[in-house]
Amino acid sequence: MGFSQIMFSWTAIIPVIVLLYYFFRKKYTDQTVSSTLFWSEIMQETRVSPYLKHLQKNALLYLQLLALLMLVLALMNPYVKKSTIVGAQTIFIVDTSATMLAGKGQSTFDTHKQEMLTLMDELNGRPVTLITTGAAPKAVLQQETNTKEIEKAIEDLQVTYETAEMNKALDIAQAFVGDTPTSIYVFTDTLDKKQLPMDKDSVKWLVRGAAKDLTNIAITRFAATTDGQVTMALVQLHNDTNVEQKVTLALQNAEGEKVVAESVIVPPNEAITKTFKDLPLDKSMTALIDVKDDYAIDNQQTVLLQTATSEIVVDQGMHQLIQKGFQTVSSGVKIVPSLQVADNQDATVITNQTALLKKMEKPLVLFGRDDAEKVETSGTVSTTSDALFAFSELKDVYVSAVYPGFSTYQTIATIGDEPFIQRSPKGDIVVLADIADTDWPLHPSFPLFLWSTEQQLSEAVGSLGIFTPNEQRAVALAQGDWSVYSQEEEFLSSVTMGMLAAPKQPGIYMVRSNNEEKHFIVQLQAQERVIEEGTSYTLGDIPTIGKEGTSKASFVPWLILIILVLLVSEWEVQRRRGFTN
Repeated sequence: MGFSQIMFSWTAIIPVIVLLYYFFRKKYTDQTVSSTLFWSEIMQETRVSPYLKHLQKNALLYLQLLALLMLVLALMNPYVKKSTIVGAQTIFIVDTSATMLAGKGQSTFDTHKQEMLTLMDELNGRPVTLITTGAAPKAVLQQETNTKEIEKAIEDLQVTYETAEMNKALDIAQAFVGDTPTSIYVFTDTLDKKQLPMDKDSVKWLVRGAAKDLTNIAITRFAATTDGQVTMALVQLHNDTNVEQKVTLALQNAEGEKVVAESVIVPPNEAITKTFKDLPLDKSMTALIDVKDDYAIDNQQTVLLQTATSEIVVDQGMHQLIQKGFQTVSSGVKIVPSLQVADNQDATVITNQTALLKKMEKPLVLFGRDDAEKVETSGTVSTTSDALFAFSELKDVYVSAVYPGFSTYQTIATIGDEPFIQRSPKGDIVVLADIADTDWPLHPSFPLFLWSTEQQLSEAVGSLGIFTPNEQRAVALAQGDWSVYSQEEEFLSSVTMGMLAAPKQPGIYMVRSNNEEKHFIVQLQAQERVIEEGTSYTLGDIPTIGKEGTSKASFVPWLILIILVLLVSEWEVQRRRGFTN
């Protein structure tokens, strides 16, 4: 605490003058009068309360002295130092991924929103930029100074269930910094310090993470397949805690009835896999676990079951490992001469004939290319969060050469900077390498990749497959007006020019046009099913060219209010005594 106008301390002499006035005012001598002796009994109460009598007698003096002292303090302008946000501007980066819903009692996301609203008192007019994460980060506010607009934008924030992809949001934030001293708040659950760009001295990073004691047991993988008669399901559970957990795992049909239930023990920090055979047929199946943890959304997962599976036709020119691989994952596989492959329009085709990409009506799988030369490559394989890699991790696969990619196709796996696996707008899956140039068949991910490929292309017959939250993808639909509906028949959006925008919440949805209907699933990405220990820290500092990190909160408004109350009290005391006295 301090005084910014200490020069006015001389006014303290004013209360002293008033006090001296009361000392030298005219005094009277007490004289006993016989006619008042009978009042002595009545005045006993006053005599036994001398302090109250003194206060009543000198109330006006005390009120005047207190009012004058408050006035002296107000003239000296007392204040306390209050912390404030440093820098000339502030940037909020808000993680809106699904894991932000984890929390004890209150989610991490809601906790961060409350902290952002609290920081409004420390802005002191600084402009605020608000950025949300996701596949396409969005600048909700840009250099906004209106406090009400900032508070409204914060209150309207919602979880989008997308993976954060924090690097993209950090790049956008850097574009707003320039050479301006900036405080950047990152509201997330966990963030490695190595991800923060520290190339600018004018930035202070303040990372606000989740609590460190959150627990989670998740369904990380769930798949179900059918041969038209019975269903087989595979469920993978992961325990993120350091304590052994006992959970109840159940499978439900489309009507919500339990098909099977089993008590499962999951070791600490480990994953286990359970398989169920000879289950009844249904349109869909849901796996759920009954457990008390701090993240509930990953305790349930749903898949669609397709009883009508398409035949798989493998080009005879394909490598033997590809032929044997598909024969292992599916019973309906035919090996067909290369010249006859194009005649199988109703089958799922596995080939390297690039020309068939346009000739075949159904999506196919292309291993290699017969219309281009491959080039040597090196580096590690990295994949996107595509559903095709839900069960197969390719990070340890070695590839020596790749074919050039298709410029209009979506790249879902790369080797260094080169495309490795692509997906066409029609749904074709293209592997831009010959199996002979890789050690992929030596990895467990190879048959799992073939199985995932077969499942996705088979699902395309009666459904649109699996989407991630808010994913936009071109879908193969007949001509007509298609609309997206929830299971409760609620209209959500329209399919425009073949592009379907998936809803944000996981679950089963449908697209409908007249009497035709197809289902699809929105599913959390794998990284959104595991929560990590929260991290909070501060990095960097802003030099003195920025604004100070503290502000002065003055007591003057409160002192003025106290003075007004004292003046009203003085008036009331004077009124009761009589103004003539």
